[in-house]
Amino acid sequence: MAFTLRQKVLFKHCDPAGIVFYPRYFEMINDTVETFFDQRLRVPFEDLHRGGAVPTAQIETTFHAPSRHGDLLDITLICKRLGRSSLKLEFVALSQDQQRFTATSTLVYVGTDGRPLGWPDQLRDRLTHELGVTS
Repeated sequence: MAFTLRQKVLFKHCDPAGIVFYPRYFEMINDTVETFFDQRLRVPFEDLHRGGAVPTAQIETTFHAPSRHGDLLDITLICKRLGRSSLKLEFVALSQDQQRFTATSTLVYVGTDGRPLGWPDQLRDRLTHELGVTS
């Protein structure tokens, strides 16, 4: 199942030419992940990060077309694979049906020491059952 977050391109996202400066897309991707955990999984990052964290271990992005100040981006997150401590995600960003970027990333659930841990049972159950992710 997919989760979509609408992001308006703000002045802070743009370079002097008025297009999104590419690192800002990574912030938008992270905002989408954080909102997904909060709204869809009902596990806000501020709660999750008290006993662990979900840093991005890998990310690959293709930029298809520039986005400009004022554009509305629909950033869709799709869970692709759930591992013992990892989660592979795919992202597609569209503006008025024009693809702006695609990305894949891998999150890893880690403990306070930064070492990978298995997903907490409640969170694994939500990812597995509510989202139809296969282990």
